[in-house]
Amino acid sequence: MTEAAPENNEIEAAAEPASTKPAPAEAPATDAPKTYIWGTGRRKKAVARVRIRSGSGKVLINKRSVEEYFTSDRDRQAAISPLATAQLTSNYDVWANVNGGGPTGQADAVMLGLARALIKAAPEVTESLREKGLLTRDARMKERKKYGQKGARKRFQFSKR
Repeated sequence: MTEAAPENNEIEAAAEPASTKPAPAEAPATDAPKTYIWGTGRRKKAVARVRIRSGSGKVLINKRSVEEYFTSDRDRQAAISPLATAQLTSNYDVWANVNGGGPTGQADAVMLGLARALIKAAPEVTESLREKGLLTRDARMKERKKYGQKGARKRFQFSKR
């Protein structure tokens, strides 16, 4: 009989740690304004990774203001045109990292990335952005040079004799 008692104690001891084990803590739900919404835009050789967050309306491209980064007024207008079209200019802060291509390609890449991020943030502006053509990716690329030629289309001068 004395042998059965230790067995019961061992079973109780083995079962006890499993039941007192604390449940894993759940991560707190954060709906803070620190969450970013991402959008990617491409044009020619330029690639833009754009993130937006609700804020005061500042626009930074490669850690510089849009006026400082794009010297041409046309490029500045193109880069922020999705905000103007959706009438959300002062509702979102925009950060964009752009590389590759030239200024016009980069401005158009920022435009597409910003438009894609805006439709994730506010789906009701999709129609107005689509009507202006801001959600369509411009697929035109530089044509490659062919062998036996001077360029993509230019041929060497033909000589009959």
